Amino acid sequence: MKKAGVLWPLSALLVMSAAWAQAAKSDEATEKAGAALENQWLQRQKTNNPNLIAPLLADTFVSTGADGKLLTKEQVLAAQKQRKYSSVDDEDLHVTVYRSTAIATASTEARAPGKARRSMRWSAGLTPG
Repeated sequence: MKKAGVLWPLSALLVMSAAWAQAAKSDEATEKAGAALENQWLQRQKTNNPNLIAPLLADTFVSTGADGKLLTKEQVLAAQKQRKYSSVDDEDLHVTVYRSTAIATASTEARAPGKARRSMRWSAGLTPG
């Protein structure tokens, strides 16, 4: 009887440890998937081809501009067609996972031919996979 009393908490601890380890692996996978999605976005921006970005965005995608206005997927893609970057780079990309959602934050430095450098700080909610 005493053995069962000692083994029960130990068994529960082992099961909880295994569940925690599995959750940590899942968070790591979601974090990597989120970072990969952001890298895909960046690489596609460098091609100046918004048609390559479109598949990354949900139909219900919205973006908040620097002026605070909300833009739909179609509006973002139309704006991307107007932009032609000579260089685009992300700095300080951080991905934080909350359950199955990854939140990415970074700074982007972009240059367009004949225009001043454009710096943006942004965040994005991602649901990889």
